[in-house]
Amino acid sequence: MTISDVLMLIAVICIWSLLLVNVALIIAGYLYYMKTEREAVPEIEGEYPFVTIMVPAHNEGVVISKTVESLLDLDYPHDRYEIIVINDNSSDNSAVLLGEIQRRFPQRNLMVINTDSVIGGKGKSNALNIGFARSKGELIAIYDADNTPEKSALKYLVAEIMQDSTLGAVIGKFRTRNRDASLLTRFINIETLSFQWMAQAGRWKLFKLCTIPGTNFIMRRSIVESIGGWDVKAIAEDTEISFRIYMMGYRIKFQPKSVTWEQEPQTVKVWFKQRTRWAKGNIYVIVKNIPLLFNKSAAKIRFDILYYLSIYFLLLISLVTSDLLLVLHAMGYVHTTIASLSGFLWLLAIILFVVGIFVTLTTEKGEMSLSNLWIIMLMYVSYCQLWMVVAAYGLYNYLKDVIFKREAKWYKTERY
Repeated sequence: MTISDVLMLIAVICIWSLLLVNVALIIAGYLYYMKTEREAVPEIEGEYPFVTIMVPAHNEGVVISKTVESLLDLDYPHDRYEIIVINDNSSDNSAVLLGEIQRRFPQRNLMVINTDSVIGGKGKSNALNIGFARSKGELIAIYDADNTPEKSALKYLVAEIMQDSTLGAVIGKFRTRNRDASLLTRFINIETLSFQWMAQAGRWKLFKLCTIPGTNFIMRRSIVESIGGWDVKAIAEDTEISFRIYMMGYRIKFQPKSVTWEQEPQTVKVWFKQRTRWAKGNIYVIVKNIPLLFNKSAAKIRFDILYYLSIYFLLLISLVTSDLLLVLHAMGYVHTTIASLSGFLWLLAIILFVVGIFVTLTTEKGEMSLSNLWIIMLMYVSYCQLWMVVAAYGLYNYLKDVIFKREAKWYKTERY
């Protein structure tokens, strides 16, 4: 067996191991969705707890008014929650728009914190810490500045966390508001439903683990106080704080009936910038938490650490290696005797990919259509291949940040 055969075999084993893990998550996630569909969300007993909703925003004038108005209209007692918008070093008209909303709703608990470049402009984590210092709620909910949550979203999150003291946080689902804007947003819509929400459902079903998604979630105030707030070095502050909640002995539950709608990038340029930021942020979290693999008290969360390690390192290296070897084999530069087997497994992987995602779409009304079936197949050969570039570029940017000791900054995602 040649060196190229050995490398190809290792790459194929790694890819298929991760593919089978994904299949297991889809099956478990589907079972969880079916279970929650049959069950009613628990009722909030007694007096509703006071909730602080925080909205970190940087130059969000295009979307901020609609977001705040939707939060003011939640199906939750208006005297039992406050909204804190951290308008963080914005240079657009956000402050003016937020001031107008405050004048229109003078009786509501709406606070706007306008920061400057001295205390603000240092990233989402820093903005959340600023808002938290002014908050009063025993529960803290976070929504991104481009969100329009459904009226019941907050109530569902509160109901879940109040009935189970072992829950440190409860996450809801975000959906793509502008899914029909372009081919790219249709890809993102399917990616969100399958690679994020079905995976979250599967991980909760199998391991009672979920990762905070950055928006539409609620957590206990006591936890934020205990851990000292958000890590200002973390760009993926949602993933980072999830691991700290795990280590406190709490669980994070997924409640798919709590839904918010958010705007997604409509151009490849904006999408690429956003996703490389996510990749870089998650790599920071992985590196920070690798020592937990050897910590006995972290045994319950080793799956998540290995899961992220596999996605951002093992899968990336395996895909690049197998693709490169197949290309070199076709060009005659190397010879691998298992090229035909690799080709067959590659075709089988595509079939599993398409079937798995299509099964995912059955859990959402209006998503299981023939047009989406074609979108999934096209997605495999285009959108999914770009993921390798995103992961590699995210790793490159992470290493640059480490070498040059760059601070976290706001990375503005263009709004429409």
